[in-house]
Amino acid sequence: MPEVSDTEAFLDPDASREYLRSWKENVDRTAARAAAMSEQMERLRVTARDSNSLAEVTIDSAGVLVGLELTDRIRHFEPQMVARAVMSALREARVKAADQAHDIAVETMGPDSLSARTTADRMRNALELPDRGGPTDEDEPGQRGS
Repeated sequence: MPEVSDTEAFLDPDASREYLRSWKENVDRTAARAAAMSEQMERLRVTARDSNSLAEVTIDSAGVLVGLELTDRIRHFEPQMVARAVMSALREARVKAADQAHDIAVETMGPDSLSARTTADRMRNALELPDRGGPTDEDEPGQRGS
């Protein structure tokens, strides 16, 4: 984008038109990249499994659970353990989603983009912060006697 730094150049109609044309092109490019990023974020789905392979979850870009599969192995575990496995898989999926959201933002907006950094940070905070500090599926075995 051309620089218009001195008053005389800014008052020149041709220089002003060129500056505004260039500025509008830059805004249009940024808007197109933001729209592409938004579309990719909307399509984002992440699947993760707990470390004991009891549960597999799928979440969307907002961290909302859109799929849950429990393996036959859950019959050998107490319900609390199964619940912890689901929550563990959900935390893992959210971490992966935050990483993928960061990658999408950087790829579409550029690595030096403030918009990319802001979007990635907001996604990470929204996806990872709600569950910090909770128990993991490794905290208590909870396996039933067979």
